[in-house]
Amino acid sequence: MALCMRKSPKLINLLKYRMGLFDMITPCFWNSTSSHHQEFPVKAPIAHNLGNPDKDLSVKTTLFSACRFKSTKPEKQLNSLNDADDNKVLDFPGGKVRFSPKMTFISESPEERTQCYRVLDDNGQLILGSNLVQVGEELAVKMYTDMITLQTMDTLFYEAQRQGRISFYLTTIGEEAINIATAAALTADDHVFPQYREPGVLLWRGFTLQEFANQCFVNKADHGKGRQMPVHYGSNKHNYFTVSSTIATQLPHAVGAAYALKMDRKDACAVTYFGDGGSSEGDFHAALNFAAVLEAPVIFICRNNGWAISTPTSDQFRSDGVVVRGSAYGVQSIRVDGNDALAIYGAVHAARKMAITEHRPILIEALTYRVGHHSTSDDSTKYRPVDEIEWWKWARDPVTRFRKWIESKYWWSSEAESEFRSSVRQQLLHAIQVAEKAEKPPVADIFTDVYDVPPSNLHEQEKLLRETIRRHPRDYPSDVPA
Repeated sequence: MALCMRKSPKLINLLKYRMGLFDMITPCFWNSTSSHHQEFPVKAPIAHNLGNPDKDLSVKTTLFSACRFKSTKPEKQLNSLNDADDNKVLDFPGGKVRFSPKMTFISESPEERTQCYRVLDDNGQLILGSNLVQVGEELAVKMYTDMITLQTMDTLFYEAQRQGRISFYLTTIGEEAINIATAAALTADDHVFPQYREPGVLLWRGFTLQEFANQCFVNKADHGKGRQMPVHYGSNKHNYFTVSSTIATQLPHAVGAAYALKMDRKDACAVTYFGDGGSSEGDFHAALNFAAVLEAPVIFICRNNGWAISTPTSDQFRSDGVVVRGSAYGVQSIRVDGNDALAIYGAVHAARKMAITEHRPILIEALTYRVGHHSTSDDSTKYRPVDEIEWWKWARDPVTRFRKWIESKYWWSSEAESEFRSSVRQQLLHAIQVAEKAEKPPVADIFTDVYDVPPSNLHEQEKLLRETIRRHPRDYPSDVPA
């Protein structure tokens, strides 16, 4: 015999006391029952177990699962079909499907490619009729100066690697707008799951130039204690999860974090970045489906820069880029000009609001171009024409475009440009000198921070390493304390 929650205040109070479900039930059941007289049936075995502590977990899971399923609403048009005409529609999980006597295959691609949202033209002028999210002087100037800082940092660290002073580096040249504008549209409470080409997000959040240098030069002040490759930054303080070289593994992690934020009712979302190559990984597809089904407040930002190392997008997929993949998983999506800082800011600003208030994932495909080599281990002129690189570098540079816009607003000048570039260069050179001279992390740090009490096999490995260093001192860096 079924019980009705509408008719059982005592049952509701018991749920509130024993399982803390009152707030969870209120939006999806209580309000709807009072206004539409709908009933949520609780079967007798479930009701019987409400007073049994051993059964509380299973009851809570059952009720919450029902609540989750209730909140998953198909698009309105799927349920607008005539309920009485059973010969024309199939009542299938997810919504009603209309039958058709015609054999029709869905086209592999639309007749026209998905449009790209843009606010500034290549000359930094506002496009008439633009749907613009307003950006004030203080915010605009900070966005621009952080783009300059990122650009300068890339130049100096890249040169340091070429001089043999650090082992590895990769730049964000050509993608500065995506880094800084996305960061500007987020809040410090939003959790960031980066790929490896988003140091600008960390820069925006307050990670200092010295901290960047400490990580790249692998010294004792490095938060990762020298265990990561250069540019594999991470900061718990700034809600910036540590970079991992493996492609797209951060995407499911971001969805899980977003779901946790939702369950904790935080006014925040998770944001994750990946390249066009990452969309070919299984983790991308799993993450989008995971996010859509759980209605997780997560923003997927794809930096489609045309090349997955040496693989062009033409060899990556036959679909219209990445943006069209969102609809297949039930994820709202938008394509944006990745070299237009204002468009990027506006899109992420709107996406964040939708993700948090509507409990939904959003996919953003930012069309841009990787002007630099994939990394210091790569020579991109071996697989793409130099004139293509040069055209994107000079004709579609996002930093220059944004500078023209703030200059047209009289918020910036040539004098301010020269002064700031000189200042940030000196700060970076000083940070590099300090980082380079600092003491290296001790060998012991290799074996810490995993186990509370290190197991015997780890002690044996540490002992073996120390003995090897002692026998072959010339094969190991002399500046690493043993």
